[in-house]
Amino acid sequence: MGRSSKDKRDIYYRMAKEEGWRARSAFKLLQLDQEFNLFTGVNRVVDLCAAPGSWSQVLSQKLRGREKGEGAGKVKIVAVDLQAMAPLPGVTQIQGDITKVSTAQEIIRHFEGQPADLVVCDGAPDVTGLHDVDEFIQAQLLLAALNITTHVLKPGGTFVAKIFRGKDVTLLYSQLKIFFTGVTCSKPRSSRNSSIEAFAVCQNYSPPEGYVPNMSNPLLDNSYDVDFNQLEGPNRVIVPFLACGDLSAFDSDRTYPLQLDAGKDYQYTPPTQPPICPPYQQACHLRKNNLLSREDTPSVCPDPRPEDPEPAAEST
Repeated sequence: MGRSSKDKRDIYYRMAKEEGWRARSAFKLLQLDQEFNLFTGVNRVVDLCAAPGSWSQVLSQKLRGREKGEGAGKVKIVAVDLQAMAPLPGVTQIQGDITKVSTAQEIIRHFEGQPADLVVCDGAPDVTGLHDVDEFIQAQLLLAALNITTHVLKPGGTFVAKIFRGKDVTLLYSQLKIFFTGVTCSKPRSSRNSSIEAFAVCQNYSPPEGYVPNMSNPLLDNSYDVDFNQLEGPNRVIVPFLACGDLSAFDSDRTYPLQLDAGKDYQYTPPTQPPICPPYQQACHLRKNNLLSREDTPSVCPDPRPEDPEPAAEST
């Protein structure tokens, strides 16, 4: 298949390259903002699991573009991920673990002691194809994001995170309702209909009285009623669900022709930002150079934080 094959099969992938976004997921945040006005009155934002940076890119352009001149200095955006990410204007990057208290402290330090107005998380695990396993791992990632959010989000703030909308979504919803007065499960038009992906939009952060954020205690543990999610009929919690956008938007599951406009010829556009040292980089290198059968092949990806080189010996 040629380079244009995916451009035909995924219209949002094509549009992301043409408009300069790092990934098609940028449209998901844009469509969520259109529905919920997420960016109104927001100056301090945390982007968890940020790589490759499409959501941070949206935040930077929307928030810093809103504030002209000196006002742009009031906007502070912190992106957190275990992986390295190419720099973005106006975005401070932390290469750290969202399950560590030190990461939360580092975020607050960049905000000069002030809490965040908005926390977003588009993180997802490497899916296995076993839906029950994928849903559980995604739920744990969401709760880890919620855990660090309780450390950095201001009362009344907003939290947006990806979820896998499976049969256990009721338990996640009940967890989020403990901390937020408004929780809605939303699916943007750019999210494929064939995917169980959706987004939890949690508004008006209101933690329980006396609650002390603590990373050592996971929010989801075995102390919960195992029969809670087996309720049926009127006893079962119905999670509010909202589809963003209308029928005028592009269908993420449809194949479109390469030439959308009659007066404009199609031209291939390369990705805006190639991945930085992705996990598959070494495998591609080995296959390209016919080295898959060789053992002890050195890594092609340099250590992102190499140790200081030893001083060279003086010549005699």
